[in-house]
Amino acid sequence: MKGVFDTKPRSGYDDEIAFRYHFPKQYRSDADAMVGDRIVYREPQRNGGRRAYVATAKVLRVFDDMSRPGFAYAAVGEFREFDAPVPFSDNGRYCEADLRKIGDRTRVGAYLQGKSVRTLSEPDFAAIARAGLAETLSPSNAIRLELDEAHVDEPTQALLRLPMEEQERRIEQILMNRKIREAGFRRKVCEAYDNRCAVTGLRIVNGGGKAEAQAAHIWPVAAGGPDVVQNGIALSATVHWLFDRHLISLTDEYRILVSHNKVPSELRVLFEKQMERIHLPPDPRLWPERSYVARHRDIFSSL
Repeated sequence: MKGVFDTKPRSGYDDEIAFRYHFPKQYRSDADAMVGDRIVYREPQRNGGRRAYVATAKVLRVFDDMSRPGFAYAAVGEFREFDAPVPFSDNGRYCEADLRKIGDRTRVGAYLQGKSVRTLSEPDFAAIARAGLAETLSPSNAIRLELDEAHVDEPTQALLRLPMEEQERRIEQILMNRKIREAGFRRKVCEAYDNRCAVTGLRIVNGGGKAEAQAAHIWPVAAGGPDVVQNGIALSATVHWLFDRHLISLTDEYRILVSHNKVPSELRVLFEKQMERIHLPPDPRLWPERSYVARHRDIFSSL
């Protein structure tokens, strides 16, 4: 069963929404029903939330919080941030069927009290998820996101050519498609870094809007890392190659570390300013998560 998890900044719960959602046991039966299926995360307006749906994830299992009686966790995977927040309502029409049934809009807030975990219909989930991926799926972005015919196979092209209503019906295939997932991650990371390599500072964008910079994962998805901007860094192709092989890494202050005895001599000119801080996004909330950087550095140090 599909569902909604409300998540608030500074909520006091032990959330790390790319991995786990913390909730009171009053929601346990609804959460149990969602195991094996997908949810959308919504931020209410309280505590500075965006009053919008912001991501989707798959509920893997639900288990008790042994350190805090009366609470439980939902472990999640396949976390996917939306390209942009999807508004809670659009021109007065709510995204959730149960809310559309409420005749008096002033009663919606009261209705949601005590329903931070709630079920969601399949069509409503599909519409929210498709709206959340609108920029990635837009044909106008195909070249810059490498979703054009030169970069994706025919099954992926077929998904991208579908009209929006049919894409909603195929939303599970879209969410599972690796090329589409990677394209969404690339867009968010490169935009956060203004399409500039964080190490060299080089910014090249071709006529189709495609940046020379690539989106590198700090903690690889294959090893459990999430597809979030804070787990990414924009790097030119050569620097990306070195970073993926842990021949370069970062300090906790985002300064460059170089394994000089392993980096090819002709590439060392890229790191003449070793220990200088990399170029970071203007928004500090999008800077690399230090715990992910530490994972990468641990492997760098062990080689």
